[in-house]
Formats: sequence, structure tokens, C-alpha cells
Amino acid sequence: MVVEKTVTEAITYRRSVRIYKQEEEIDTKVVRKCLENAVLAPTSSNLQLWEFYHITSKAVQKKISAACFDQPAAKTAKQLVVIVARKNLWNKRAKANLNFLKKSFGDKPVEAYDSREKFAVSYYKKIIPSLYIDFLGILGWIRFLAFNLLGFFKPVYRQLRNSDMRIVAHKSAALAAQNFMISMAAVGYDTCPMEGSDTLRIKRILDLPRGSEINMVVACGVRDPKGIYGSRFRIPFQEVYKEI
Repeated sequence: MVVEKTVTEAITYRRSVRIYKQEEEIDTKVVRKCLENAVLAPTSSNLQLWEFYHITSKAVQKKISAACFDQPAAKTAKQLVVIVARKNLWNKRAKANLNFLKKSFGDKPVEAYDSREKFAVSYYKKIIPSLYIDFLGILGWIRFLAFNLLGFFKPVYRQLRNSDMRIVAHKSAALAAQNFMISMAAVGYDTCPMEGSDTLRIKRILDLPRGSEINMVVACGVRDPKGIYGSRFRIPFQEVYKEI
């Protein structure tokens, strides 16, 4: 029975490990449980625009490792997790949120909703589509310019272009990735988030649909001491911490 580390212990323990012990396997069920923790991460508008591909097949791992340029973390990993941003699922996820909200409001007609409930429904029916619907990026730029003009007079939301919404989806996916890696550290497993990869090849290997984007590939295993390339370095805290 593994005694889980505290949050601070897990964060301190976590390092980007680039070489894993080949004689030690990791439990697929434990990795899956850590991925269940990943989906509890905060996500913009609760849209959960992510997917997690848990790679346990050695044949598929070999292909993905090649797409990651066979860097040591990918080549020696016991399992891989590919985190995918799915901005294109916004409509489906918005409807799922809407259905959940209506059930939580109870069996009553729309006319009986209070102001908070009406706003929640309107948010997913009107505001979310107004942010995500686009045509070749044109609508996003129109919204961006209009709201920036309005911004001369009052605070407004300015992340309205297609590129902005892509960033939103990737930020949420990255938060989920961090949940996953801290959860892995808590049970004594190690990870390495990798951005260096041929993302188009990985999409083809996983048969991902158009509109999906690779957020990162996470190597998983048990650290070999040689897999930590040096002492941890961080910019002095006082240089990055600003109390106002």
C-alpha cells in the first residue's frame, strides 16, 4: 500500500525525469486513477476541452517515441499520456453543461428559474456560442475590434479571436496535465512533459480528428537516478513574486 505524499511533498518530489528504470513497471490502473484526478482540474467555463490518450501498447509507444525524436524520456518511458486540446468540441461540451444545469435546477419550467439560473442557461446558450462560433477567423477579429473599441469606456473581455480561444483550450489542458503529474508524483511515479514532437505524426498515429491539437506528451515511469540531469534551478523567488 503506497502512502501518498502531501501536496507540497509531491510538488517538491516532481521533476522532469528523462530516463526511466527499465526493470520497474508502473501500474496501469494507478496511472488511470491519476488521469481521473486530471479531469478535476479547473477549466474555462467548465467546457473541459480536453482528451487524454493513455498509451500502454508497446507498438504504439514506439511510434510515438519516434515522433518525439526518440528523446530519452520518450524512448525509456514505460507508458505515455498524450494530452489533446479539443476546442472544436465546445458546442458538445456546452450542451452537456446545459443538460447538467437543467437537471440540477429540478423539474420545473423555464419560467420558474430564478435570475442566477436564467443567467447560467443564457451563458451556455448565448455567450459561449458568441465566443466560439467563427468563420475563417473573421468573426473573431470583428468581435476583437468591436470590444477593444468598447474597452475605451469600460472593462471588457478581449480574448475573442480564434487564436485566443485556442490558447484558452490549451491553458485548461495544461492545468489538467499538472494535476496528472502531481498525482503521479504523490504515488512515487515520475513524468516528463514533452513539447518536442512532430504533432502531425502523433495525430495520425492516434487517428485524431481535424481540429484536435496536441497539448503535450507526458512520459511516465520510475526514475533512474541518471534521468534527473541536474539540481533544480529556479529564478530567486523575490524576483518573480510581487505583492501589491
